[in-house]
Amino acid sequence: MTDTQTLKGILESSDRPRVVIIGDLIIDRYISGEVSRISPEAPIPVLAARSSELRLGGAGNVAANLRAMDSKVDIVGIVGDDGHGRAMRELFESHGIGTNGVLVDETRPTIEKTRMMSGVQQMLRVDWEDSRPLDGATLADMLEAIPKALDGADAVVLSDYGKGMLPPEVLECAIAAGRARGIPVLVDPKGADFARYNGATLITPNRKEAELALGAKIKSLDELPEAADELIRSAGLDLTLITLGADGIYFRTKRGGDWPEVEGRIPTQARAVFDVTGAGDTVVAHLAFHLGNKVDLESAVTLANHAAGIVVAKLGTHSVSREELLDRLSQGLPHEGKVVPRVGIGAVVEDMRRDGKRVVFTNGCFDVLHAGHVDYLRFARSKGDALIVGINEDESVSRLKGPTRPVNGIEDRMAVLASLEVVDAVVSFSEDTPKLLIEQVSPDVLVKGEDYKDKVVVGAEWVESHGGQVVLAPLLKGRSTSNILSRAAGDSAEDQAANAK
Repeated sequence: MTDTQTLKGILESSDRPRVVIIGDLIIDRYISGEVSRISPEAPIPVLAARSSELRLGGAGNVAANLRAMDSKVDIVGIVGDDGHGRAMRELFESHGIGTNGVLVDETRPTIEKTRMMSGVQQMLRVDWEDSRPLDGATLADMLEAIPKALDGADAVVLSDYGKGMLPPEVLECAIAAGRARGIPVLVDPKGADFARYNGATLITPNRKEAELALGAKIKSLDELPEAADELIRSAGLDLTLITLGADGIYFRTKRGGDWPEVEGRIPTQARAVFDVTGAGDTVVAHLAFHLGNKVDLESAVTLANHAAGIVVAKLGTHSVSREELLDRLSQGLPHEGKVVPRVGIGAVVEDMRRDGKRVVFTNGCFDVLHAGHVDYLRFARSKGDALIVGINEDESVSRLKGPTRPVNGIEDRMAVLASLEVVDAVVSFSEDTPKLLIEQVSPDVLVKGEDYKDKVVVGAEWVESHGGQVVLAPLLKGRSTSNILSRAAGDSAEDQAANAK
């Protein structure tokens, strides 16, 4: 599996591919409130509605996911000549999604799914739709619009929700146009007949959808290669993915095809599963983004899997931004996941306290890390459940220690501290004292060295006035950065002793 550092590099250097989405346009309405009684008219709950929100669903959610990744996106589909259709266009425009391919069909309503929510519990869903296949003048207009929409595209996604937008004529037109332009054609499939997607680059069924198309159960993970080969053969594909829920994502390319022969299963990246709505949209959107950037298949699948792991922890349809994905990847790196920007430390502290943790704070230059530092940090961590270390930025160190310091730059110093198991977060500050940072963190415990016994501890007044405590840590004698540097410079024993004081 592609290593996390490589994935971060891919994401950070990604371009803005233009992706065209063709599929069923759905507007999702969430009506939220509270259920506190049963109706006297029938044995059903009464929802006291408090709010109503419109979101892009169906193919629109795929487009929204791509825009969150800063991709250029155009969408092709149909809406009715009604208020929901106009509202959907406004949502597309607010997301920066091109709508030249959105046609109006006066003979059918805009598809709407209304979900009634009590807290986080979905009580009822009401669908308004006419799912007959596209036909007549609207079909003719669509077949003319699709090739034009694909000019200049880097990838195309066919988002099939079985609502009539993708009859055989549209599928054939879109796949042929994509192939003619040499761009990947990705399909999020529906139904049992995957042969209708013949010639596409890949499909992304979940396990249940794959079993329906195969007409047989996939009884174990060992049967995935054979199942994938059959899906590839029956639909004339270059490769296929099968999303497996808790078992991750399996992918396999065609033997002897144009793509390098690879297969693999990427373990799930979900830390908590709250709502799987829209997870498939997220996977196909991120695959299109990365394949549009010509990223290798394994890396593209791994990144899409990480994105799905983020979205299933949220309620309803959501998009995953590039920043969110980078943050998720950083958390997978022991060093970088602990390095927190100044603006983000408040959220880190909130998460710690939400988990019931006692927050400890200390600070220093930590220029050349030595045994004294490690002993000191272990002591600090023992006073609580999470240790945040504030570290002076380079200019601040120079003002405090002289023009020859620091020896190591801020990024190196933070990386070394973050690699220590006892440290939970590292954050830098540019001021000469950590006063403002301490007030921002407002720790339960503030730790300083015992050499501050007769000195003013910066931030002590703030911490104690907010119910916290100040603790002085014992120091290992003879250990100091100045002494280490003195020895390295070949100073005399007398000079070394002076530097150690």
